[in-house]
Parts: sequence; C-alpha cells; structure tokens
Amino acid sequence: MSEPCRFSIIIPVLHESKSINTLLDSLEFLKSDDPFEIIIVDGSPTQDTIQVISRDNVMKYASPQGRGRQMNEGAAHATGGILVFLHADTFLPPDALSLIRTTLADQRFVGGAFSLGIRSKNPILTLIAHGSTLRSRFTRAPYGDQVIFLRTSFFKNLGGFSNLPLMEDVELMRRVRKKGGRIFILSTRVMTSDRRWRKEGFLYTTVRDLLIIFLYWCGMSAEKLAKYYPSHTE
Repeated sequence: MSEPCRFSIIIPVLHESKSINTLLDSLEFLKSDDPFEIIIVDGSPTQDTIQVISRDNVMKYASPQGRGRQMNEGAAHATGGILVFLHADTFLPPDALSLIRTTLADQRFVGGAFSLGIRSKNPILTLIAHGSTLRSRFTRAPYGDQVIFLRTSFFKNLGGFSNLPLMEDVELMRRVRKKGGRIFILSTRVMTSDRRWRKEGFLYTTVRDLLIIFLYWCGMSAEKLAKYYPSHTE
C-alpha cells in the first residue's frame, strides 16, 4: 500500500481452504478510514490454505504449525501500528477497526478484545458466549476467539506469543498484566463458528474446555493439557 498501515490483521490457518475466501470476502466490508493489511500464516506443510487465495492484497506466509508461532510469524512481517489477531473461523463486525481505533485513542490501554458471539441458535452456546465475555471482563484475560488486538510496540516489548500447544492467548494476557498493561473488552461482539461444538458434541466440548481452563489456571502445563485437546488451529 502507498501509505503506512494502521492495522495489521493476522490470521493463522491450518487446513482452511474451504472457508478462507469467505472470511477474506467479509474483510472487504470493514469500514475504516485507516489503511490495513491482511496477513495469512499457514501452519500446514502442504500450504493448502494459502494456495487457494488469489487476492493480490493478502500477504501469505508459511511457518511451523502452532497458533502462537504462526501469529508471531505474521507479526514479524506486519507494518501496522496495531496488531489484530483473527482466528480463521471468526468474523469481525464492519466497524471493528473504527472501534479498535477509538479504544486505543485512550493511551491508558495497550490493547483489548471483543465480546464473544457464537454463530448458532442453540441457547446453550449463547450462554457459553455470554459466560466467556463475563469471565474476560472479570479476569481481563480474553481468549483468542474474541479477537485480541494490541499495540505493535507493546506486543514486541512482550516478546510475542509463547510457543505453546494451546493457551497461548491466556499466557500472553498474563504477561500483559505483569507489564502493567491495561486492556479493554468491547461490548460489540465478534461471531465465531460453532463447528467445534457440532463436531465434538456440545456437552463434551463445553465440559472439556472448562476443565482444561481450570487445570491451566491451577498450574498444569499447556504441554500436558494439549493431549486432551485436538489441534486448535484446525
């Protein structure tokens, strides 16, 4: 782009060839007076996702599998002053970038995230989404599917994401707090897919996720917990 980017939207992917272009189509409707770039980082050795992307305005890279590694790779190539970490199954509202800009106009905040919405009519998933948002407001530790955004300078000062098999988002937020950084949880929702719950079962997925989160907060390592969780960049 001819002018410096204000936002870098970083999307880690793994075997998302069937849906990635739908997500990219949705980003064309973002309303923003500020320029932004889109960075896709494929964690598959076959690079099957980036092979189906034909858009010239998308930056495409490959890295070893692992959401934290992939997002760090994207951040290494980013030119924007604000990093927006977007999961491949999550959709931003059209005014997302404007909301982020307004939030970070307040210098007290180093970043933030959105409230969570799940694309489903199932009332249980609606409750799960509300519960996740309330938890993040209380703990100031949003999960990645809430679309975490951070000032680039602060992210680099933190050293980026840790190379963990899961919980890289929670671990990052722990370090944000230790550094004295404040984040803001927007009331506007992003919408994430219900595919995990449909694939693995509503009850099983919910109970397993809650147990993994509880054990992690109690001190169990992400490496031990990963064997109970399917690859989380699929």
